[in-house]
Parts: sequence; C-alpha cells; structure tokens
Amino acid sequence: MHKIALVIALWAFCLPLMAQSDKDSSDIYFQHLNLNEIVVSTPAGQMKRKQAATPISVVTQKTLRQTSSTNIVDAISRQPGVSQVTTGSGISKPIIRGLGYNRIVCIADGVRQEGQQWGDEHGLELDGQGVGMVEILKGPASLIYGSDAMAGVVIFHPEAILPEGQMTASLASEYQTNSGLVDYSLRFGGNRKGFVWNGRYSEKFAHAYKNKYDGYVPGSQFHERAVGGLLGLNREWGFSHLTLGYYHLTPSMIEGERDSLTGELLAEGDVKRYQKAVPYQQIRHYKAVLDNSFAVGNGLLKAIVGYQMNRRQEYEEGEVPDGSPAVDSSPEIAQDFLLHTLTYDARYVAPSLSGWRLTGGVGGMFQRSLNEGEEYLIPAYRLFDFGIYATGSKELKAWTLSGGVRFDNRHLHSFQLIEDGSERFSDFTRNFSDLTGSLGAVFHANKHINIRANVARGFRAPNLSELGSNGVHEGTLRYERGNKDLRAEHSWQTDLGLDYSGNYFSLEAALFLNRIGNYIFAEANEQITLSADDDGLRHFSYTQGDALLKGFEVGFDLHPIHQLHIASSCSYVDARQLNQPVETRWLPLTPAPRWTGEVKWEFIHNGDHHNAGSHHLRESAHHHRLDHIFDNAFVSIGFDHNFRQNHYYMTDDTETATPAYTLLNASIGTDILIKGKRKLCEVYIIGDNLLNTAYQNHLSRLKYTDLNHATGRRGIFNPGRNVTLKVIFPLTF
Repeated sequence: MHKIALVIALWAFCLPLMAQSDKDSSDIYFQHLNLNEIVVSTPAGQMKRKQAATPISVVTQKTLRQTSSTNIVDAISRQPGVSQVTTGSGISKPIIRGLGYNRIVCIADGVRQEGQQWGDEHGLELDGQGVGMVEILKGPASLIYGSDAMAGVVIFHPEAILPEGQMTASLASEYQTNSGLVDYSLRFGGNRKGFVWNGRYSEKFAHAYKNKYDGYVPGSQFHERAVGGLLGLNREWGFSHLTLGYYHLTPSMIEGERDSLTGELLAEGDVKRYQKAVPYQQIRHYKAVLDNSFAVGNGLLKAIVGYQMNRRQEYEEGEVPDGSPAVDSSPEIAQDFLLHTLTYDARYVAPSLSGWRLTGGVGGMFQRSLNEGEEYLIPAYRLFDFGIYATGSKELKAWTLSGGVRFDNRHLHSFQLIEDGSERFSDFTRNFSDLTGSLGAVFHANKHINIRANVARGFRAPNLSELGSNGVHEGTLRYERGNKDLRAEHSWQTDLGLDYSGNYFSLEAALFLNRIGNYIFAEANEQITLSADDDGLRHFSYTQGDALLKGFEVGFDLHPIHQLHIASSCSYVDARQLNQPVETRWLPLTPAPRWTGEVKWEFIHNGDHHNAGSHHLRESAHHHRLDHIFDNAFVSIGFDHNFRQNHYYMTDDTETATPAYTLLNASIGTDILIKGKRKLCEVYIIGDNLLNTAYQNHLSRLKYTDLNHATGRRGIFNPGRNVTLKVIFPLTF
C-alpha cells in the first residue's frame, strides 16, 4: 500500500505544475526535450523518441562520464526499470523489468553480443569507454532484434563518426578508492575525405573490494583489457565500415569460505595486490563486423554481418595424483567453453509510400559451441537461427502509428558426451518457431503531452544451459541440471505511458502488464542427488510455469530556476507464478522496489551548449573570472533507496528476503578551460555509499555464500563507501 500511496502523492504534486506550464520552452533548458528529438531504434524501425510507442531510455556519453561504475552494465543500472544481477563488483548482467539473461538482446557495434550469457557470473564482454550512447528498449522488441529480445534490448552505440576534416584524440583515466580500481583509455579517430577511422585501447584493474561487515572480499579482484578499431568509407552512395575488437577479462572467483570460529573470509595472499587469485577465469572475446548501407533509388539497403569468438576458461588449483592439493603447482584449466557465432541482418528501408515508412528484412545467426576442458557443465551444440520481418509506421496529424510482424525459426542440436563409460550429455535435437508482432500508437495531445500505448507478443527458445546442463557451476557455487523437454516461452505485453514537458517541470510515467507462458527458471532441489562429483554444492534444476509480471516506472525533473534540477524516479515490478502457493508464487531474481532522487546545481554553465536564446546568461557570466577557468560545473547530492523485498521464491531456500537499505551519493564536476576558450580536461569526483552502509542487493549472487557463524549473517555484502576521481583530456586537430 505504501508504494501505491507514493505514486498517488507524486501525481498530486505533478498536476498543479502541469496545469501552469503552458508557456513555450527552449530545448537548452530541458534535457528531456533534446532526448525526445533523438532518433532511436524502436521495434518498428528508427524514429524520434517522442514518436515511439514503447518506453525507451537514452543514456548519453556525458551521463556515463558523470557516473561511477565498474562496468558498462553497472553504469546503466541507475535507469528506472533497469537493474543488474551482480557477482562481486566486476561482473554485472542487465535486468529489464524483472527479466534478464537470454531474454535480453544486447547490441554492440551493430550486432547482437553473443558470449556465454546463460551464466549468473557471465558478464557482458564490452569496453564501456568506447560507448557513445546507450538505448534501453523496455518490453518485447523481437521484430528487428530476434526472438530472444522478449524482455527488451540494450543498444550500445559506438562513438560517433567524426565530421569531415576532423581528427581527435583523448586520454581518460579514473581511480576508485574502495577496490583501488585504476582505469585508463586512449582514443584516436578521424575523417579525411570520407575515409574514417577510430581506434581505442583501454585497461582496468582492481584489487578486492571491501565493506563494513566482511572487510576485503577475496576473489573479487579483476583485470580487463580491450582494444578496438574501425576503418571505413563514407560516400554519397552510403558507407561501408569494418570494426575489429578484442576484449580480455580476468576475474578471480569468489568462493566465500570462512573461518568457522572468527567468521573471517579465507584468503590466499594479499587481498590488496593487483593479481589474480585461484580459482579465476580467463575470458577472451574476438569480434569482426562489416556494416554497410547503400542508397537504392529513394530507399536504403542495410546489410551487416558479424563474427564473434568467445572463449571462457576456468582455472583451478592443480592436484597431484593422490588427489591432494599440489605444492607450488600451476593452476589447471577445468572448464573451457569455446563459442563461435556468425550473425547476419539485411533490411530494406523503402521510400515513403502514402506517408508510410516501411522496412522489411531477414536476420539470424549460426552458432557452434565446443567443450575444450576436462570438466563439463553444458553440452557442445550447434544452432541455426533464421527470421524474416516487416515493420511500418505512419504519422496522422496528432497520431503516430507503428507495428510489424516477424517469423522466427531456431534449430538446435546437442551432442552426446560419454565420460568414464557413462553418458554425461545425451544427443538430442529441438526445433522452435513462432510468430511475434507489435502494434502501437502515440497520441500527441499538444506540444507538451504525449500518450502512448503498445501491445506486443514475444517469444524465446530455451538455451542449452536450461535444456542440457549437467555439472558443477563453479561461478554460482551450485550443481545445475537441465531439462531437455522444456517448451519455448511466449508472452503478451501491454504498455501504457505518458510524458509531459513544460517550462519548469517534466514527467515520464509507464505502466506494463506482461503475461508469459512456460516461463523458465532454476529452483533449488535438495531432495535429489544428481552426480557423485557435486562437491557438496546445492542442487538446482530447471522448471517452468505460467507467469505474470506487472509494474510501473515514474520519474520527474523539476526546474524552479535554470541552474537547479530536482529529479526523482520510482520503479516497481510484481513478478509471480500463476496458480501457485506462497512458497512458489514469486519468481526468482525479481528486483526490489526502488526510489531514487537527486538535487543538482549547475553553478557555471556558459560554454558551447548554450544557444542564442541564452545569450544573456553568457554575458552575465563573463563578468566573473571563474568562467575563464571552469565551464559546465555542477554539484549534486542524491539517494538510492531499495525497499525490502519480501516477494521471493521460498522453496528449498532458493532465495531469501532482502532488507531495505538507502545509499547516499554525491558528485561534483567541471570542464577546465585554457584562457577561457579551449577545453583542457573534464574532472569528476563521485562519491557512492558515503555513509558506508552495509547492504546486500536482492540480485547479488553473493547473498548465498557461506554463513558467518560468528555474526549469524549469511553471504557476502556489497561494496562499501567508494570515491571516484575521473579525468578526461580531449585533443582536436
């Protein structure tokens, strides 16, 4: 009831302000107006954000720079309706409205990012420093992005191609106090007579993080390297770009073992040293993408093909023949997953036909997964995916209509494995196909108000982990068993939304209702013994049932005066399995209700971002000496409150309740100028969890490690207080 009362109070506060804000407004004063003019990638094709029938969040590069994070998913998880499954501070998986894993498609460099995303501790193999903008599509987006996009799509746009005749370089670096994280990135790009290029090298390393209850957490250290480059031609006929990338992450693995008397976490070596600890992983991701766009008559033909190779190796302590730990032995490879993926997409954007914008295309992928190690979790497999789709949109005075239809077919074959004379994995073939579609409309009531509605059908085939796993999953500290008889998931989702923009106030609100048939999830099952090599770990098996998810996101930004921004947002997801008793009613991995707020003061803001309409502000600022040194200066303070999560999957202790907590954050930033003209650098100081609150996020996988017998607390807590210093030096030729 308190959540409903909060929303009603918020609307009551908004309505008087909405009624009095009928004046014209300048885009420079309201960031959301600029965002509304951005062309975004909707399920029905590209259009302005205000014309999209489904909710789309846009995270700009400026916002990413002003955010403290350990990876790119951590950086975007502050958005309403978005959260993350974490394994320590270095590994994050996106969750959109309570759904994640293979229900979300992540697009990077124009193609779907394909790694080993079925695992809890398998993060996104992507360098956040090279991201220019992020779009988050909430809800089924299968029309263009394929059947797995049942929960939504996260599009990581690369940095923009530079204008003709320009070359730029930059150096970015940061330091974080909690884990000693050090990050630096070098970039050089240019455009000469239509020949374009861009190159970047990034490196990041951190020792173990710490919190008030656990001290330093052994195994939470990591080391990340990434290198990428783009070469291409821009011509009147279109463009052709080749992107190459390499990503290498070495995370240690958190086991959570404790001393039975003191409760202290067991560690080997100095937890503050920047070196890996056994066990650890080596994750390498290689990518090559050829992106082409050709003008064909008055239409546009786009064709993109990508190849990715993902290799994930898990290293354990070596052993001597009698089975006891070897002295001074080198770590040995236990599990070794090798995944090859070829993705393709070709679409034709037709010229306007009686006001209709029509697009048709085909897309899909081929995958081959191999087991190269001595221990096994999922079988080797081969997959072929094919889809054909058509989308359309039309503007009718005060309306924007959009929709489309798609057919997908996925053929999957799992290979048999005989181990020590017995069958570890069976040979089986599954074939999945279905229709998906979307139909939506936006009513532009006036220049301030847009009302949107959308109905979409989603579809997802089960992955090989859900179908065929049979082994110890070291990264999640459990033994997993798949179910090869699982059926495909299918969903119907309805979205309703409203956004308002005025001189002093903006508001965005969205409601959703998502009915999912055959929802797949893993549950603890302590009554069965699956294998002699389970190492005493908890057993999990995959099952499915019908589910209903519903909830909302609402946020506002108040501008009493130009320099002052008061913003707040709330998000809530109710995710339940239908026709079940309370023990199995609530779906696992449902994020807790969340409320965030921020007060931001821009005390110097007279640089290039101002238009002619703000000329008087520049003239006034020129009377101050500080404007010759600083620009875009701000200070902010905010909070992040997660309510208690009492809705959890109770059977066999699969999950536990999570107490509420509040984090206090603050930041300050500015551009530093040379002689009041050219930017020397950007500087940001960001403080997270300033009160050093000890907390566990409901989606942290470390909640379920060993019990601390000295304190009675179970699991490992999230990072404590952290202060980040970021410096970015740009150089334009």
